[in-house]
Amino acid sequence: MASEKILEQKQKEVAELAAKMKDASLVLLVNYRGINVADDTALRKSVREVGAEYSVIKNNIIRRALKECGHDFETLEGPSAVIIAQEEYLPALKAIYKFSKENEFYTMKGGVLEGKVSEVEELMTLAQLPSREELIAKLAGCLLANVSKLAATLDAVRVKKEEAGE
Repeated sequence: MASEKILEQKQKEVAELAAKMKDASLVLLVNYRGINVADDTALRKSVREVGAEYSVIKNNIIRRALKECGHDFETLEGPSAVIIAQEEYLPALKAIYKFSKENEFYTMKGGVLEGKVSEVEELMTLAQLPSREELIAKLAGCLLANVSKLAATLDAVRVKKEEAGE
């Protein structure tokens, strides 16, 4: 039987993880199997650069913390890593998606997005969306194209009126 000191330590780990999860915009669970040290270091750096936290934690601790947050997560098998984003979730999700596309062995298990349990398919779809900046640039491009067309049309009307002597 585990000593009381060990149990207290594990309860403390669960409470700390649950506190982070409750405030998070994204809690992403990924398969940690098969990653080498160089790739792990690069992935941790890319996740840190977007303001998220990357940790390898025992499944029992993860499961209990999720349960404490009111989430039941069934697919926790094999080694797991947890990515927690407190602010914006999309940059962290994109970083993990990009890494998983480059490394087939690295897969998402699911997660909690804005307080709601999300399946892998939903997370993958969101990760593939353009960033806010990309969407704004596309919108600006469309608006400029339409303004240019409008200006050309108005100029053609002006020329036609001048030719008609109006």
